[in-house]
This record gives sequence, structure tokens and C-alpha cells, in this order.
Amino acid sequence: MRSRRADGRTDGRMLALVVILLSASPPVRLSAQVDSVRAAALRVAQTRPDSARAMIRRLLTNLSPQDSLYPGVLFTAGRIAADASQSATNLQRVIVEYGRSVWADSALVLLTQLYFAQGDPAAAAQAAERLLRDYPDSPLKARAAFWGARAYFDLKDESRACALIREALDGSGADVEFKNQVSFYVPRCTAGATAVPAAPSADSQAKPTATGYAVQVLAVKSAAQVDEMLTRLKVMGFDARVVRDTSGLFKVRVGPYSTREEAQRAQRRLKTRLGGQPFVVEQL
Repeated sequence: MRSRRADGRTDGRMLALVVILLSASPPVRLSAQVDSVRAAALRVAQTRPDSARAMIRRLLTNLSPQDSLYPGVLFTAGRIAADASQSATNLQRVIVEYGRSVWADSALVLLTQLYFAQGDPAAAAQAAERLLRDYPDSPLKARAAFWGARAYFDLKDESRACALIREALDGSGADVEFKNQVSFYVPRCTAGATAVPAAPSADSQAKPTATGYAVQVLAVKSAAQVDEMLTRLKVMGFDARVVRDTSGLFKVRVGPYSTREEAQRAQRRLKTRLGGQPFVVEQL
């Protein structure tokens, strides 16, 4: 009981600190003060996450969205959010609204990790690629490449995954722990590269035949559209998966079906329920 009362008094003092710092008049001190509250909130979040979130909410309420300090507080809100949805919303705001701030690349890395943890490798890969494309000088490139590689492994895109593993390894620097994490995946790439192919036989040189069929319903570069479509298909009772091609498109396909006739029947049902132009593809 005494411990709980002590925690409550500590949380109250922290909240009081927020009010005092925000009301302090000398603007030259504001950045250091806000950083102090952010650091305090992160410490409190380890044991009293609700109190930490209250501290950050008060900061966001009292700061103008145009203030240069705002994106850092918003990023912290994303780190300590109560659920994944709110965390993603705050991090996306940092990326979209404050893309030139020093917090944008950090937000993209966290968003990549969040999507991966949620079992959404397509969205994770897209977030990682965005960091690599939009922030080529970021010190977080290696970490984005690592998480992007893990997402591509899940998407069965071994080629892109291995390219990112190499990039992550090259950028790991003196961080031994991170280098060990990346190195764990290196054998998945070197095994395929060093394997000696068997001599081709006459049969193997024949044109490959389809081993199954699927119905493609979407081909986009937006992970959000992919996620929405996968959710709709799941609700409808269809099994779907995502395939990424060399141009970067994420293709949503329903199936597999053992015969073309089965796939065509599914195609007609999908056209009726989704509209658009779904079509049958062979799976080799």
C-alpha cells in the first residue's frame, strides 16, 4: 500500500513538473525542458505507462503543432502508446507531417518493426523501403534494411531479402549485438548462392507446367491497400497471400486451386463480390 502511495506521489510530481516546465517563460530553455519531460515520461512508462501517457498528452496539448519540438513529443507518444493502432497513428503523423524533422527516420524504423510484429510483412517492407529511399543518409539505414529483409523473407522474396541483409551487415559498424542479429540470416542467402546446380536433363529443360492456379485481385504499391484487401478477403472466407514482383508491386492472390476450373469459379465469385477485373494466374 505504501509503495502504491509513493508511486502515486511520484506520478503527481511528474505531472506537476510538466505544468511548471510548460509555463516557464524563457523560450531559450524550452527545448531542454521538453526533452527533460520526454525523458522522464520514458522512465515512468516502464512502471506506470498510463501516467507517462498523461505527461505526453499534456505536452502535446500545450505545444503548437508548428513548434519544432512537437514531432519529438509525437514520436514519444508513438513509443508509449497504449495499443498498436494508436502507436502507428502517431508514428505515421511524424513521417507524413514532419518528414523533414530529425524524428522521421526513427519513426519509420519503429513503424517497420510494429508492422512486422503485427504479422504484416508487406507494410513492414514498404516502410523499410521508404526509409532507404527518402533518407539515404540516415544512420538508421542498416536497421531499416534488417527489418525490411525479415519482412521480405516472410514474403518469399529471397532476392530482395538477401540484398537488404548484405546492406544491413555492411552498415552494422561496431555494434556487435546488431551484427550478430544480422549474421543469423546470412546463411539463408549464402546457401542458395553456393549451391551447385545439378546438370540439366532433357526433361528439366522443358517448359515448366503449372502446379496450381490462383486469382489475382490486386496489384499495388500501397501496403495500406494490400492490408485492407486482405482483411476484406478474410471476412469473405477466402485464403489470400501477397506476392511481390521485381517492379515493387504487391500482388494479392486468392488460392491456390488445383485446377483452372476451380480458379475460374472463384474468379466469378470474386468479381461479383469485389468488382474490378480479377483474373486467373498459373502458379509454377
